[in-house]
Amino acid sequence: MPDQQQPYEPERAVAGTGMGGGMDLAASEAATLEPDPERPDGARPQDRPRSLWSDAWRDLRRNPVFLVSALVICFLVLIAIWPSLIAPGNPLSCDLARAQDGPSPGHPFGFDGQGCDVYTRTVHGARASVTVGVCATLGVAVLGSVLGALAGFFGGGWDAVLSRITDVFFAIPVVLGGLVLLSVVTSNTVWPVVGFIVLLGWPQIYRIARGSVITAKQHDYVQAARALGASDARILLRHIAPNAVAPVIVVATIALGTYISLEATLSYLGVGLKPPSVSWGIEISAASPYVRNAPHALLWPAGALAVTVLAFIMLGDAVRDALDPKLR
Repeated sequence: MPDQQQPYEPERAVAGTGMGGGMDLAASEAATLEPDPERPDGARPQDRPRSLWSDAWRDLRRNPVFLVSALVICFLVLIAIWPSLIAPGNPLSCDLARAQDGPSPGHPFGFDGQGCDVYTRTVHGARASVTVGVCATLGVAVLGSVLGALAGFFGGGWDAVLSRITDVFFAIPVVLGGLVLLSVVTSNTVWPVVGFIVLLGWPQIYRIARGSVITAKQHDYVQAARALGASDARILLRHIAPNAVAPVIVVATIALGTYISLEATLSYLGVGLKPPSVSWGIEISAASPYVRNAPHALLWPAGALAVTVLAFIMLGDAVRDALDPKLR
């Protein structure tokens, strides 16, 4: 009788092909299921889907530019909240007998033309400048994002009217507008300057938000949500806004440094913050007439302003690189 043919066994055939094919397959599966040692909770990579935000945070933690700028900004925020931590003196205490004196023990930055301690006034000036920058950025981001999202999502007459209004605001020179609007304000607080920056700054964020929403609402997941009966509010808040907010965050972060320099410019021209308020723009303006005899009075507040603006611009560049999928 002829020998009975053995049945074909796929598992055995796979295991016997190549050089240890079955063992390689088992090893690869075990490696796939093996916990990731870089994760503190031992979770497997496939357990947590990676998103744009998680990838961006991972890249930012490895970016030295982001780390340095974030440390500088954290220090500036700390001294803005608690300036007496490193400068316990009174910024309004001045001694005309020591006017334009250079650095001395206990006064490392010297004295200005009014005999005020430059170190103390530079440290205390961070509060007004940082407050204007942060509050103006928040106001611009909220107002511009809301109007831009509504215009981009609904379109039609609402979009046309807002687009023409933004064109009008873009035609207004910022410094000239500040000289006209703030010259009639007698308040000594930061809020008139914040309101002016928000009034002229929201069109930039509006255009960014509008373009992002127009791009996002054309994606398939938005059309699927609409086909399933989702309301306009749900589509806008749950599906479009999270995917359109990244460009707004980038532009707002970079603009924050610009708003700080704008406040200093307006204060230098005498229409922003006014004495007895303390800000870097006021210090630069007061030290300008004595720049030849006391250059230190101009150097330190101007240097603090430059470092602050540079830190926020570097932070914005790092965030932009991390949130831009085209750079991956």
